[in-house]
Amino acid sequence: MINSLPLFHRINGQKVLVLGSGDTAEPKIRLIERAGGIIEDDIQRAIDEGVKVAFVAYDDAEACKVAAINLRCAGMLVNVVDMPDLCDFTTPSILDRDPVLIAIGTGGASAGLAKHVRLRLDAILPQSLGKLASALLSAREKLRAKHPDGADRRRVIDAALREGGELDPFDAASADKVENWLANEQSINDGKNQIIQLTSEDPEDLTIRQMRWLGVADIILMEGDVPGTVLARARADAQRVPSEHAKADYPGQTVVRLVAPIQAA
Repeated sequence: MINSLPLFHRINGQKVLVLGSGDTAEPKIRLIERAGGIIEDDIQRAIDEGVKVAFVAYDDAEACKVAAINLRCAGMLVNVVDMPDLCDFTTPSILDRDPVLIAIGTGGASAGLAKHVRLRLDAILPQSLGKLASALLSAREKLRAKHPDGADRRRVIDAALREGGELDPFDAASADKVENWLANEQSINDGKNQIIQLTSEDPEDLTIRQMRWLGVADIILMEGDVPGTVLARARADAQRVPSEHAKADYPGQTVVRLVAPIQAA
């Protein structure tokens, strides 16, 4: 289970309420302006104009609590700086490879931890990652025409983007290979079947290879009482099917059979 729902909220050209000033408010103001938002600092005007997002950065903790309650009652989503228990949302540490955005959050537990995770990722992700995303966007319509079936299209893209694939995101040269890949790739119709015998309910006990299988599976067949913590590591759009309801065959699709941990006698 995750304690927050990660979302990317477009605020370009929209007003965002920011209450407070100084060192606590300035980072939020810069973040909002970086995303194209317009700063509003008057509560009543924000309410009258239907502003939906608010940041509270007063120095006084009690004033923050009162403002958070009032703004929430007015229908706004509220972030109170350095007071995660009063927040409807928190702001992550952001790694920008426009249009790719990687957001690292800790639910307000430690901004420092999120920052250092971002710095580590920044060192290993190529600067060309955004260029790769833009190239794939430009190729979308041609790819749809070539592979009208969504599942087939997803398998083709997965094969190209996997580690060592033709468009490996960690390869700085991949952004320049998209056009050639699109002209020469072939449809992938041979589905794969894998079995994962779980050794425990802890997803950390999965091997790296097993994690990759879960990440690309179209169908998850569940044999026995498969832990939800393990299922959470699979693709969100993968079908989850109890083994007793499984079909004899899933042509062209990648199927992973998850077998529940063997219980000690």
